[in-house]
Amino acid sequence: MYGTSDMKGAATAPFYLAQGDECEVFAAAFTNCLPVLLKGPTGCGKTRFVAHMAARLGRPLYTVACHDDLSAADLIGRYLLKGGETVWVDGPLTRAVRDGAICYLDEVVEARKDVTVVLHPLTDDRRILPIDRTGEELEAGAGFMLVASYNPGYQNILKTLKPSTRQRFVSLEFTFPRSEHEIPVVARESGLSEDRVKPLVRLANKLRALKGQDLEEGVSTRLVVYAATLIHQGMPVERAVLAAMIEPLTDDGDVKRGLLDLVTAVFG
Repeated sequence: MYGTSDMKGAATAPFYLAQGDECEVFAAAFTNCLPVLLKGPTGCGKTRFVAHMAARLGRPLYTVACHDDLSAADLIGRYLLKGGETVWVDGPLTRAVRDGAICYLDEVVEARKDVTVVLHPLTDDRRILPIDRTGEELEAGAGFMLVASYNPGYQNILKTLKPSTRQRFVSLEFTFPRSEHEIPVVARESGLSEDRVKPLVRLANKLRALKGQDLEEGVSTRLVVYAATLIHQGMPVERAVLAAMIEPLTDDGDVKRGLLDLVTAVFG
């Protein structure tokens, strides 16, 4: 039955350690055919969360990485020439509606403005997807769910979600996990022991505190996992941290030297 957490699905789902009641809210939204908007910084676990919940709920998952050139036609579909014939090919959003799947639009504000117009009929009580090119009007079944995400920290006047769009979604706010949650997550994902992961997480939190000062963005949990993975494979700590937690954050030589001083202070 749609909307019930399948225990078998939960056992085989990608690992995700809940920080609060986000799993329950997502499952309730799914049961009641409500769209969900995830807000939070890059690399804090939004995509993993969606994959985890799709597996728990037993639904197929279509993930779309949004970008400046992504248009409504990329999501809905288009006519293509195949073998001398013109045939209609569904886009990922249309396939998700037909299949009763979860469609996840990652960083939806990066897409072109016509994309949000297409989403509106799917995010109200109509739950329909009009396909003008074919004359179809697809009605989303109980298994379909629309999920979108964005990073509020990257928003500017040109790339924001209109209030009329935001108010069509149930919203969940994500942030980087607390240390007591992040340490076991990084250890599990990398294979490095928790004792050795602790200083990496402590460093990550110090780097995050610099956001808006020397850094545009704090270090993600993903990058902490990368650093721990390199260390687990035998790379010296300082080299792994430089490659995975410092270089991805800045190109400024002076800033990098300052961050390396911070590394020394944490690791000794």
